[in-house]
Amino acid sequence: MGFMPISGGSLVALVTPMNPGTNAIDHGALKSLLEWHLESGTAGIVALGTTGEASTMTTEERAAVLKTTTDTIGGKMPLIVGTGTIDTGVTIETTKRAKDCGADASLVVTPYYVKPPQRALLAHFTAIANAVDLPMILYNVPGRTASDLKTETVAQLSTHERIIGIKDATGELDRVPHLRELCGADFLLLSGEDALSLDFVLAGGDGVISVTANIAPAQMQELMLTAKSGNTDKAIELDSPLQGLHDKLFIEANPIPVKFALARMGRIQSGIRLPLVELAKEYHPALESAISDAGIVLR
Repeated sequence: MGFMPISGGSLVALVTPMNPGTNAIDHGALKSLLEWHLESGTAGIVALGTTGEASTMTTEERAAVLKTTTDTIGGKMPLIVGTGTIDTGVTIETTKRAKDCGADASLVVTPYYVKPPQRALLAHFTAIANAVDLPMILYNVPGRTASDLKTETVAQLSTHERIIGIKDATGELDRVPHLRELCGADFLLLSGEDALSLDFVLAGGDGVISVTANIAPAQMQELMLTAKSGNTDKAIELDSPLQGLHDKLFIEANPIPVKFALARMGRIQSGIRLPLVELAKEYHPALESAISDAGIVLR
């Protein structure tokens, strides 16, 4: 089976639009967002991750989101699907379903809460890669999982033909050149931190899986391509108006602020599922100011 190649740039960690009140998935708004990202040159869609509230969805809802997504962007831009769970067997089944629904790659987070040792992480990711014929991107976000996938373990995993890269949200930029040296030029290194994405790419990374790209897709893609080309001065100039967004989109837990921002832009409605709720009113002015500073018009 052929998969669309993933080559870096700005890949959006996409929200899942929901109707207020019922919080049913708004497939019309989802389709519109996907079309906007196609027009804006976004390098890829990352669906059903934390930003997409996948943990609140049924299996049927996840499949419906992926159907809308593949119907809209299939063959036009790569689709990466979040499939990681605390259970290796469940992750394998979720990854198989993502493949069946048209994914080009999976994004698999380290098991959270249980704190596996490095040898267990190696066994976990290897078992998934062996079981499912789908490219995999590792996801290391110890601040959320309490589990840190060490550089040496990533290097071991990078030798597996189906493990093609990592989303690194450690915030430790000194890992980037070390990962590049150990994993080789073809292993995708993607930042998981918007505020550090410019420095991450300048240090040898390939791009970012971005929350900011939900709000400023064309700007984030231009920033990543410029940084990758080595034009540091231009990249700093492009990043400067986005710094407020990088910060204020995390003023409360993701995706609370980004859903508020998209609703204020008129692109989605305000629905969000428990255990999250809408953005506290006290934070509205700061986020609205950051959106305006980025040159984005509010409605």
